[in-house]
Amino acid sequence: MSRTSDPRILALIISTALLLLSNLVYVFIELTSGLELPWVSLLAAELILFVAQYFLIRYFLEKFIYEKIKLVFKSIHNLKRTKDEKKELRSNLRGDLITTVNEQVLNWAKDRGEEIDELKKLETYRREFLGNVSHELKTPLFNLQGFTLTLLDGGLSDPEINRDYLEKSQKNIERMITIVEDLEVISRLESGEARPQITRFDIVSLTRDVMEFLEPKATPARIHLVLGHDYYGELLVLADKEKIREVLINLIDNSIKYGRENGRTKVSFYDMDENILVEVSDNGIGIAEEHIPRLFERFYRVDKHRSRSKGGSGLGLAIVKHIIEAHNQTVNVRSATGIGSTFAFTLKSGRSS
Repeated sequence: MSRTSDPRILALIISTALLLLSNLVYVFIELTSGLELPWVSLLAAELILFVAQYFLIRYFLEKFIYEKIKLVFKSIHNLKRTKDEKKELRSNLRGDLITTVNEQVLNWAKDRGEEIDELKKLETYRREFLGNVSHELKTPLFNLQGFTLTLLDGGLSDPEINRDYLEKSQKNIERMITIVEDLEVISRLESGEARPQITRFDIVSLTRDVMEFLEPKATPARIHLVLGHDYYGELLVLADKEKIREVLINLIDNSIKYGRENGRTKVSFYDMDENILVEVSDNGIGIAEEHIPRLFERFYRVDKHRSRSKGGSGLGLAIVKHIIEAHNQTVNVRSATGIGSTFAFTLKSGRSS
């Protein structure tokens, strides 16, 4: 490590420079005045001057400059508490202090800048999240208020109106309950409370169960649910069966909502040795490229009006992402407008070794 910033070295350099300057002054005086001073006296005087300059300059550097720099350096490290970090701090203080402090200040400024950028992103996310929650809950609440006021204003005595409005009120209550429950699920996944209960099960069999469960919803929309390659074999995975069931329900349900009439939703499986790749694809309306990076955000909707009319909490894909990531696996999407979408995720293979 360079030591040019050490106060002793700097004092020596400055003192030497002053000594050379005094010699130049002496030569100038001698040449202009014609005086010749005894060289022994001159040498002794210069030696005394040099030593005095050295100690004065060193004292000034250490007392008024380096002590202040050390305070800055220690302030930067005021959050360090471990023994190893304290040893590192003392070691750095004995080295090239100015260079070290400069590096530390630059690193500190970079870290703070990154923290500020991250906080700005979090603030934007928080603001959008609160706005979305408010909007999602406001709609069913306003609907409930309208139905209730109509019933109180006389609709309660009309058998046709009161039953219709009570049924609509029930649907809006169920929607709010769904939103709250889905938010709770995400919160538990993020906090690590809802850890996956890993078991070995057949992902093909589970997919068939989910397809049978969603068949009544797909039939009116004329959406055909099929297994890719007519897969009838057993494919074991290691995962939380109920949570993966929820993933499949969310993905297949979305493909039905945004599918084409007489379209199809296909679930395919690919053995990738250590992992199993599961793909849920459709030939529906597709998703524009600019929306894809934000698809897994909470409440993010590509077509807000159409999405809300289709029902749901707007949290399905966010839950999918959190569940898959809780399994230390990945989920992604590829899509093209007018062609269709494919959601793919991986699970650890349950093949016996």
